[in-house]
Amino acid sequence: MAEPQELGDPLGEDASGAAAVAGPCLAGNRLNLDVYPNGCHQFFKLLEMRREEVVQVEFLRLNCNEDFIISTLNNIPVLKALKSLVLKGGHARDEFGVCQRGLLVSLPQELGSLHCLAHLDLSFNSFRALPPCITELASLTSLLVCHNSLEGLPEDFGRLTKLTFFSAMKNQIRGLPQSIGELTALQTLDLSENALEMLPEEIGNLGSCRELDLSGNRLTGIPSSLANLQSLRWLHLHSNLLVTVPASLACLPNLSRLDLQNNRLRIIPPEIQNSPFVHLRGNPLGEPEVPLKPDDSSSKELQKLFLGAGEDSFTVTPEGCEVFLTCGVQFCFPRGATTSSVTIRFQKCSPDPQWVKLKHHDILLSQVLELQPHGIEFQEEVQIWMPYAFPQSLHEREVIIRTFSRQKWSDLRSKVEWKGKKRLACCSVPHFSWFLVVSRLVVNECSVPKDGALLFSTVNPNIKVTFPPGVTEETRRVRLQVLPVPEEELLKISGDPKTAASPLLCLSQNSTVDFLRPIKIQLPLPPGVTGLTLDQSRVHLLHGDWNAENWNDITGQVELKFTHLYVLFEVTHFSWYWLWYTTKTYISGIAKEIYKRLRMYQVNFIVLQRKKDPEQVLLQCVPKHKVDPVLKKLHERYRGPEPSDMVEMFEGEQFFAAFERGINIDADRPDCIAGRISFNFYSHLKNVKEVYITSEVDRKNKAVKGQVSFYRGAVPKNIPEEATKKRKGPKSHWLATLPIKLPKLKSQGNEMPTVKNGFSLPPLNLGNAETGYLTQANLLGIAGRIGAEWQTIGLNLGFSYQQIQQIRYNNREDLSTQILDMLFSWAQQNKKTSDCIDRLISAMKESGRQDIADEVEAIIALGRQKYRESIRRVGLNQESSTEDSAIAMV
Repeated sequence: MAEPQELGDPLGEDASGAAAVAGPCLAGNRLNLDVYPNGCHQFFKLLEMRREEVVQVEFLRLNCNEDFIISTLNNIPVLKALKSLVLKGGHARDEFGVCQRGLLVSLPQELGSLHCLAHLDLSFNSFRALPPCITELASLTSLLVCHNSLEGLPEDFGRLTKLTFFSAMKNQIRGLPQSIGELTALQTLDLSENALEMLPEEIGNLGSCRELDLSGNRLTGIPSSLANLQSLRWLHLHSNLLVTVPASLACLPNLSRLDLQNNRLRIIPPEIQNSPFVHLRGNPLGEPEVPLKPDDSSSKELQKLFLGAGEDSFTVTPEGCEVFLTCGVQFCFPRGATTSSVTIRFQKCSPDPQWVKLKHHDILLSQVLELQPHGIEFQEEVQIWMPYAFPQSLHEREVIIRTFSRQKWSDLRSKVEWKGKKRLACCSVPHFSWFLVVSRLVVNECSVPKDGALLFSTVNPNIKVTFPPGVTEETRRVRLQVLPVPEEELLKISGDPKTAASPLLCLSQNSTVDFLRPIKIQLPLPPGVTGLTLDQSRVHLLHGDWNAENWNDITGQVELKFTHLYVLFEVTHFSWYWLWYTTKTYISGIAKEIYKRLRMYQVNFIVLQRKKDPEQVLLQCVPKHKVDPVLKKLHERYRGPEPSDMVEMFEGEQFFAAFERGINIDADRPDCIAGRISFNFYSHLKNVKEVYITSEVDRKNKAVKGQVSFYRGAVPKNIPEEATKKRKGPKSHWLATLPIKLPKLKSQGNEMPTVKNGFSLPPLNLGNAETGYLTQANLLGIAGRIGAEWQTIGLNLGFSYQQIQQIRYNNREDLSTQILDMLFSWAQQNKKTSDCIDRLISAMKESGRQDIADEVEAIIALGRQKYRESIRRVGLNQESSTEDSAIAMV
């Protein structure tokens, strides 16, 4: 039987080979060559052997990171029927994993003769100017030139009158031609992350435009002609330098989102301020103007340092540098930040809830980054970028970096930036300590002088705080935060359909002294209540004491004034304020309980065993609203008991899972403490771990029934039998217990484990004692976390495409066995190779499985640590060896 041909040359050496395998790349009127190595070379062969079919192609994709791409372009004009042409770069990566731009800097003028071409994608290339042939494409409706180096658009760009979609994000465009206004059919225009400083008035002629994205530019203002875009639904202007916006934007009839976040707006027209679709957070509203620092971008580029996985320090000189860590953290040390060479040490550690004190309703988004030496003062502020876990929703919240300094945690002025595909939190600091990323309730703040001020919430503009003249003798800084309480959540917690509540309002200041005059607060009435229909006997204004965590009904202590939509009242000191509308007479106790529940998460614990390998156990802590979809997703591969009873946990709280009654963890893990797996609960993360277990009991004769128990803090010495029957409260150490069962062994103990199709798992260890081992159990754990991407991992490990296909064929319809076959075949072949573990880590990173790469690195680091400790324990360290040698010589 003939050997299957390598993917590198799917056409083979003769026409029969071409006919046999051209199907995958030439399918009807489509020719997709960007997914094959040497795709451009294959295009020439196809054009030579099957010209009649190729010239009829309507959809063509090519890889612009290949050397033959430029010569290939000269042959494309013969494809007269071509409707879609994709010439993208980004298919190759450099040594640091960054996508490399394509080779294209121009296009042949003959491409302008493709009169049927409607879709053209030139993204991730090296164009500095748009090729002239593009404006000759009269039928073009969709044009993408993202991630290039364009500095502008041609003056005749308006000739593309049929264009409906144009994206030029991530370029260096500084200005637009006046002819942009001639694109009357354009529906989507994306010019985000460029260098635009102004817009032509003609942009207001884009009458069909529904989405306009101008975010991430240098705009200080926008033309009033934008108010002519009657079809506009989404207008993105965030992350610019806007100091003013026209009030007429609020009158656009179809506008459903106006994003003005992270600009320099200090004054907002009332028409925009009161519009529900306007987003304003990140603007210095009400603050005095601060002069901008001169732009130093023209200075000499800083040296770049890229640290490897095992490095934990770097050196900064007075010349400055940019530093990139493997964990995604980045630094920028400007010139003159240090007066001499300084060695900076860093480490990332898990947050301890006893140390990391989260404020009310905070969500932790990262590990703690420690930078040493602590307290080192820099002459110029150092910029830090930290990656973070992106929660499902940041609505009515903001991301900030928090630092621990002078024995307390404080928030830093932070912003969110995109670097490639990564979302990073960024701040500037004058010295080093501990840092972490937190999602908090949006903070609106302002300075209150003697003359008074006005502060309103960007989350709910109907919430306003008015400071009259003479309210203070010295200028104070005040902050406002709002927590909306959804009606369904309130009903679920209180169980009373007649109860409604306004958003929670928190006011704070930088002084402990009360104000000299009363401050007027405006709160919206609870949902469904108006000033014309309300029963004032059902209105309760609650004041919260955040130290005692109590709520007091102060309705009789203040004068409440009602309008159709709002309630107005006056106070002299700050805290939490909450407006309720209910038939209850005693409301403070209910408010206390509901406030507590809003700060906690109700969760279930899930314990599942692999259907094909019951020794592989999945442990997960899931918020109650995610239980059903998680179980549905895992149902095909896992079986197990029902989820545990509901328990309550705080964000960031640490807990443990312990295996009991004859069941133990089968391997050393860095997160295993005295046989217990350590977790930290985060509502926005998966809180999941997969471990291999074993039994102390002989399983040749009978199955072993055990349990997994979840605890806060230390495991009690004596676990009462009735523990599984009791539902414990939030302060109990014991959280939940779920049963598990290891079936009776089917094979003899001295046999190698086998799976379907006769594939066996050979006993092996990768690495050595000094550098750390990956055991068979570790490899099984890794295999259990790999899914359908195993083929990509195999290719990155060095398997040929032919070998991957053979593994698929040998273990068809059994994904688990395919994964095991690939991984253990590679391990067996490379077990004596010194760098095999490094190759495994690199393959996981290249395949997008950074989580598995991190786990392998942690296991190896733990092995090295244990080896060093054993060396020290028996006195075989370097000093002892030197002394022994000296004694032997004597």
